[in-house]
Amino acid sequence: CNKIRAGNVFRGSITAAPDFDPSADAETLYNAMKGIGSDKEAILDLITSRNNAQRQEVIAAYKNNFGKDLIDDLKYELTGKFERLIVSLMRAPAYHDAKEIRDAIKGVGTNEKCLIEVLASRNNTQIHEMVAAYKEAYGSDLEEDVIADTSGHFKKMLVVLLQGTREESGVVDADLVGNDAQELFAAGEAQWGTDEAKFITILGNRSVTHLRMVFDEYEKIAEVSIEDSIKSELSGDFERLMLAVVQCIRSVPMFFAKRLYKSMKGLGTADNTLIRIMISRSEIDMLDIRECFRLKYEKSLYNMIKDDTSGDYKRTLLNLCGGDDDLAGEFFPEAAQIAYKMWELSAMTKVQLRPTVRPAANFDPAADAQALRKAMKGFGTDEDAIIDIVAQRSNAQRQEIRQTFKSLLGRDLMKDLKSELSKNLERLIIGLMLTPAEFDAKMMRKAMEGAGTDEHALIEILVTRSNAEIQAMNAAYQAAYKKTLEEAIQSDTSGLFCRILVSLVQGAREEGPADQERADVDAQVSHCKTLQELAAACNAESDDMEVKFMSILCTRSFPHLRKVFQEFVRFSNKDIEQIIKKEMSGDVKNAFYAIVRSVKNQPSYFADRLYKAMKGLGTDDRALIRIMVSRSETDLFNIRKEFKEAHDASLHEFIQGDTSGDYRKTLLILCGGED
Repeated sequence: CNKIRAGNVFRGSITAAPDFDPSADAETLYNAMKGIGSDKEAILDLITSRNNAQRQEVIAAYKNNFGKDLIDDLKYELTGKFERLIVSLMRAPAYHDAKEIRDAIKGVGTNEKCLIEVLASRNNTQIHEMVAAYKEAYGSDLEEDVIADTSGHFKKMLVVLLQGTREESGVVDADLVGNDAQELFAAGEAQWGTDEAKFITILGNRSVTHLRMVFDEYEKIAEVSIEDSIKSELSGDFERLMLAVVQCIRSVPMFFAKRLYKSMKGLGTADNTLIRIMISRSEIDMLDIRECFRLKYEKSLYNMIKDDTSGDYKRTLLNLCGGDDDLAGEFFPEAAQIAYKMWELSAMTKVQLRPTVRPAANFDPAADAQALRKAMKGFGTDEDAIIDIVAQRSNAQRQEIRQTFKSLLGRDLMKDLKSELSKNLERLIIGLMLTPAEFDAKMMRKAMEGAGTDEHALIEILVTRSNAEIQAMNAAYQAAYKKTLEEAIQSDTSGLFCRILVSLVQGAREEGPADQERADVDAQVSHCKTLQELAAACNAESDDMEVKFMSILCTRSFPHLRKVFQEFVRFSNKDIEQIIKKEMSGDVKNAFYAIVRSVKNQPSYFADRLYKAMKGLGTDDRALIRIMVSRSETDLFNIRKEFKEAHDASLHEFIQGDTSGDYRKTLLILCGGED
């Protein structure tokens, strides 16, 4: 396998124009704006084909030749987002950054996201130039203005970053790496409470090379990534700032790829963020950002801009973007390195799964049974009492309540609940009262009954359950519906998709130990063998490729697949997710893609499923109920964190805005809190 070369050279999409003549450019712009109306195409084509240094020469030539201020004329002739974009392109980078910071801290409220983005991503020279430009443009001290507008540890870290004194030596002291990793661990995971000052000192001052090694060492000590520790130990704007710093230490292009995606996804566009990033990175690393965007979102930045914007504004942004990217082309070195590292992190990190529902203290099944009976007796139903009991007991405790209800009162609790409740609240409460195996069996049945099949539900359940859970579900399905789940799948699906589901429903995936020694010779041989099979599959005809993928993805253990997918990047310079997206289609593609996503980060996969259940018009209540019920005692806290990270809004907020009444109240209890 070839080693991936480090992508240290930043590469912009905008470079200096050859045969540059500032006087000729000034005249072209003057002619484009004189008379009635203006030639916007001429303006945007010229400005986006010059680098910033050349634009400054054009500004000077315009004033010399015509006695007018070019920026004032542009502001007069242009309007809206297009004007903001063109005028911002004409500012020198330091003055552009200074204005963004000024706008973020002056007026009503503070734009913390802008402060975080700019200060976490700029190097020492850029920081110093921005501070000087701020002083010259606004006559005040940037540090003093930031201190006046922020507070707490968030303020302290911003002040540290504003000094622009991060170490820049490429020489790394191995002893200091180990010491810093140990100090970060002692400041967070190893104690009650968090020593924020240690995080600020180390993350705010050490060199990029040093910190990358510290993060690797930290994972060996803590068995969680530094990002996961920050998410669990810190909160609010300080948490978001520290995560941004870590992301920029790992990869500035990936940080900006994520920011660009969030600026355009969903309803509406965060145009200020989009403009700021497209301008500030166009001469530095836009080509790497494009690659990272494609790696992360399986869609080119070019096409996302094209779909999300319009008119001259769109055309200007596309010029800055610099071109479209073939979906499954080979990586540039920077993106290949990141893809490899992402799989390495997934393989190394032992995620501590955290539920949101735990067993209730001082549990009394008889008292709960009596309280539930009282809530349903007579006219009307006390839904609040039912919700408070059912949603705040573990599943094992709910099974005790079911049994006690029957033995004490001679009644079937499930029948009583069904007769007293209705619609989504009834479905949710009944789902909580079933055992996990009964609930999964019922969800599989619902996905296949009636007209049409919910293939996404079948995939989600079979991909994410352990062998033991699948076998328990098989038994529950047979008991409830008097036929095997495999028979039901075969009668309701067809082709290779059916074969994939049948393979998964066997519950026979290899299950290597969770802490498998990576240096174990047999495991390495096995990984290499699978890697060769996977590479051969990618070169096969479409049908053969899909069958070979099935034999690997449906049978190998998750730890094994993580290692295989990591080495696949090194071996082929491509990512397995992109191969699946490019070469496959329909339900087969969706099934394989779900397996890869679950192998990489299962809570992130569920966060995406929840987002899709609630975004846009209407709600997929069946998916929402299925995930909230099935994950509440496993990893719903982790899912919440991934949801917030991916969508810049909490799961709690989405549920609050997308549901109502007692149904919403129950879901919010299961959610377990705001983030």
